[in-house]
Amino acid sequence: MSKAGSGKRFRQADGRKKRESGIGKAGGFLFLFSLTLPRFFDMLTWVMKMEKIVWQGLLYDFYGELLTERQRHIYEDVVFNDLSLSEIAREEGISRQGVHDLVRRCDKILEEYEEKLRLVKKFQKTKELAGQVEELLDEYERGSEKECLRRARETARRIVEIS
Repeated sequence: MSKAGSGKRFRQADGRKKRESGIGKAGGFLFLFSLTLPRFFDMLTWVMKMEKIVWQGLLYDFYGELLTERQRHIYEDVVFNDLSLSEIAREEGISRQGVHDLVRRCDKILEEYEEKLRLVKKFQKTKELAGQVEELLDEYERGSEKECLRRARETARRIVEIS
């Protein structure tokens, strides 16, 4: 048998000798980590892009009607229909840069509405508190009545204060 770290020898089914990898457990982990690090960053980038799309969708749901019809049409094509800037530019008879600028302007407009009105944040907070009420009702059904009722009243009060 060979020294530790240099690998073990064994026979394959056809009788030839084959050497096992000499990577130990820690080395194997580092090797695996180094292979998956780029994939991790790709996944992280994808998640961040999805969060941005969800945020754009929420802003559009709340404030999209305040955009012009042309802005809505182009914004929907980019954000929801996933058309390329070139496709939209060709379809609309404007430059690719024009489409890009319009989408950025729409993003800015929608963000400004949210900054002033806070409807999306209020909606998200209300949804979170409603989920807490639902959990409290489940707990109430399981038997801890008085404490659940007190906490449910407190959560309902917080929902009313959001407006």
